[in-house]
Order: sequence, then C-alpha cells, then structure tokens
Amino acid sequence: MSIIEIENLVYEYKRDEDDLVRAIDNVSIEIEEGSFTAIIGKNGSGKSTLAKNINALLIPDSGTVYVDGFNTAADEAGLWEVRQRAGMVFQNPDNQLVAAIVEDDVAFGPENLGVPSEAIDERVREALTAVDMYEYRKKAPHMLSGGQKQRVAIAGVVAMRPKCIVFDEPTAMLDPHGRDEVMDIMKRLHDDGITVVLITHFMEEAADADRIIIMNEGKIELDGTPEEVFRHADRIRALNLSVPIAVELGDRLRKRGREIPGDIIRMEELVTYLCQ
Repeated sequence: MSIIEIENLVYEYKRDEDDLVRAIDNVSIEIEEGSFTAIIGKNGSGKSTLAKNINALLIPDSGTVYVDGFNTAADEAGLWEVRQRAGMVFQNPDNQLVAAIVEDDVAFGPENLGVPSEAIDERVREALTAVDMYEYRKKAPHMLSGGQKQRVAIAGVVAMRPKCIVFDEPTAMLDPHGRDEVMDIMKRLHDDGITVVLITHFMEEAADADRIIIMNEGKIELDGTPEEVFRHADRIRALNLSVPIAVELGDRLRKRGREIPGDIIRMEELVTYLCQ
C-alpha cells in the first residue's frame, strides 16, 4: 500500500524576474508504507524541493501529491492532516528547536495537535527514549552536541506520531560520529514501522535504504534497489555524484581482473568476499 503518491508533479520558482526555473519536472513516484527510500542528487537537482512538496511546505504548480490519501493542495484542514502524517526533519537542528528545555521542545508538537497533557508526557518519554535522549530531558538544547540536537529534533517529530518522516539532509552538518548516531535512529524508526524518506548526498547512507531514487535537473534519473542503482556507477559519476567506497573499489578490482560481484555495495560485504 502506498503512503505517498506523486502524480505528474511540476514545481517552478523564479530565480529572478525573467528566469523561471522548473525545479521538479513532471515527476511521478509511489512510496510504499513502511519502506525506506533514499533520494539523491547534486545541488539543484530538485531533491529537497520534492521533500517539501511531500510535507506540503510547497504546493505543486501542477500535478498532485497525496499523503496517506490526503491531497497536499487541498484546503487548510487537509493540510493539517498531511502534516500530522508526514513529519519533517531538516538539515540544521537549531532551526527546529524552539524551547529552552529538551522535554518542552519535544512536547511542543503534541501540544499544538491538542493532545491531552497526560498523554503528552507519555509521548515525550517514548520519543526521547526512542532516540536515546531521555536522560537529557532537563538539559538546555544549546548545551548539546550537533548530533544530540538532531536527535532531539527527531524526537519532536516522533512525538507527533507520524506515519512517515522525511529527513532533508539531516546529517549534512554533523561529524562522522553524529552522522552514525542519526542513521542508527532512522534505521530503528524504520524497523518500528515508520516510513522513512531520506534526502542525502552521502552514498553510504543511501546504501542502507530499501530503494534509491537519483534526481537530476528535476527529473528521475535512476530508481531501484541500492544494488540495482549502483550497478550504473559510470552513469552516476557522469552526474557528478560519487558512489559508495565499496562500489568504487569493486570497479577498480574488476578492471585489474578480479571477479567481484556487481551487487556488492557495502564495505563489510566486499571485505567478506575478498577474505573468502
């Protein structure tokens, strides 16, 4: 069953008075409920614009976007339903943290949904526990590391209990340790049944998804499982994108005469194969 249905989506914006840019160019996508989809593309490819259309932060110029059956271009009541079902986590956690205390920040969303106070307390506890931040509930967000702030931002979305969470480059401003922390949280949420849509430019992150969509100039360039997509390494490089290190090493080894299976895309898989 699809939780997100995008049909012939077009979104345009004006770069200046005489320069109209088509950021999304007639894109159609269905995303299954409970799946983990990574969307990749260079800057300006349209991937973040697509994410904001899913969350109804942007409204299509033409075409339609449905989230759990609700049209994002519907009236205000429909918009409210969309945003309850599709939460969004942005690149900079500081832009999402609004309170002086961690637990108050996580409670902000449920309070705006009109959730009873006793239920809010339970949601805050569950959300902070889910991201391993419950012991920091009385801390001030500005005292936390970048990775911890992003985990609190994720908890704020989780507390609203959406069916889907769209992550728009959530690890771009984090160090490797912080990236690993946030990716672990995403995988855990996915394991718990939440639909995850990850916008990223880190190929190793995308390799952990069920499905990868590569965008270029507002269109879909490639779409498939990670193994299917990364078989097109030369095509991906032609888009000025990298491939996972394991894919790059596999290509180089094949050129030197080693027989490396084309579906090896993760370093641990490559190491295991070579050791055998």
